Amino acid sequence: MDIQKFYSSLKGKRVAFCGIGGSNLPLIRIFAQHGAVVTARDRRTEEKLGETAVELKKLGVSLRLSEGYLEDLSEDIIFRTPGMKYYLPELNAARERGAAVTSEMEVFFDLCPCKMIAVTGSDGKTTTTTILSEMLKAAGKTVHLGGNIGTPLLPQIESIGPDDVAVVELSSFQLISMRRSPDVAVVTNVTPNHLDMHKDMREYIGAKKNILLHQNAFGRAVLNADNEITAGFADDVRGERLMFSRKHRCARGAWLNEKNKIIMSLDGRDYPVMNASDIKIPGGHNIENYLAAVCALWGTVGTDVMARTARTFSGVEHRNEFVRELDGVKYYNDSIGTTPSRTMNGTLKLFDRRIILIAGGYDKKVPFDSFGPAVVDSVKTLVLMGATADKIEASVKAAPQYREGNPKIIRVGSLEQAVRVCRAEAEAGDIVSLSPACASFDMFPNYETRGEEFKKLVERL
Repeated sequence: MDIQKFYSSLKGKRVAFCGIGGSNLPLIRIFAQHGAVVTARDRRTEEKLGETAVELKKLGVSLRLSEGYLEDLSEDIIFRTPGMKYYLPELNAARERGAAVTSEMEVFFDLCPCKMIAVTGSDGKTTTTTILSEMLKAAGKTVHLGGNIGTPLLPQIESIGPDDVAVVELSSFQLISMRRSPDVAVVTNVTPNHLDMHKDMREYIGAKKNILLHQNAFGRAVLNADNEITAGFADDVRGERLMFSRKHRCARGAWLNEKNKIIMSLDGRDYPVMNASDIKIPGGHNIENYLAAVCALWGTVGTDVMARTARTFSGVEHRNEFVRELDGVKYYNDSIGTTPSRTMNGTLKLFDRRIILIAGGYDKKVPFDSFGPAVVDSVKTLVLMGATADKIEASVKAAPQYREGNPKIIRVGSLEQAVRVCRAEAEAGDIVSLSPACASFDMFPNYETRGEEFKKLVERL
């Protein structure tokens, strides 16, 4: 269906948007302007919504707000915001009575007129998505970057041409209900995450697998051979399967050889792509992100463009982002460290010395068993805050190599206090990193706000 037919089909349809946030708000405006009978539902009060509530009322949108915002969910089409649990009783009841429960990204997949490359994974998906976008732009393509990375793409669909490329980051919340897959599907890795939002690990893995389950024979799937779960997806691939590995050779895919060169192997031939030392952003996990990107864009982007991007791309904000050096102490913002595995494989492996680490936050019900030993190996002072502080401290003290005071553990009540403590504890030559290994929701609306606040506090020192 083309976009104009789609818009025509909205006239008179009763549509609910559950959550008046980043992905739904632009759609509410468009649907209302095209004659749909729109109800916007949100847990916040009208006072909290402020100007947004005023604007929506002017558009003729009905508002259902506060705690009972999901009551009487009787509309024909229901858009859920990605952060809303898929199996909420109210959504289940709506499906049972025949309502269509969908999302901005699902409709975009149905209507997108151009090639689509999508990335998912527990860690590395934003950086990999951005690398793909940078490589394609450098190769002269018109790129539409969106999804979980922050920009809803459906409102832009009229400006997307058939020769463009859509590069999309997808979370498990978006994927759980997907019944279409992209032309190129990339899975960076899968480790325990979001177990507060999913029924269990099995459901989380099943959601991730949706990125490739609906591909046809002409699709391409790119999988991490070094991650047991993603390697296990290989049997479900229906089209072309390319693997990537930092540890061993891949017969079909990208790998790192003993001379630290990225090699692409296909049909019995090896093609040198770049040196790992070309990659400007530090860390072994970023080599993996480039290996994934090489597989995804092989045949579309030349190796010269890939290597040039690696040399010039300086990374994404809040990902091991250098903030400042003060009195010989370097401060890094890795607020994207929202899981133990991300902090362990990123910040804790990045530096050649033991660091001062700020950790702790919202409890996503993710286990910290292996996090404690990694902290003992790599951290000299651990500054703990937030709802998970007890769990992290217990994990560190249970590590076999832990000794009293090694690392030193300090508890704080706020990020501001954490930064003050780090300033007092640090000596010239030290590295201080905010990499919480947890989500931010106990203190901040998202990891970006947490990272911005950290940077402001460090700049004020």
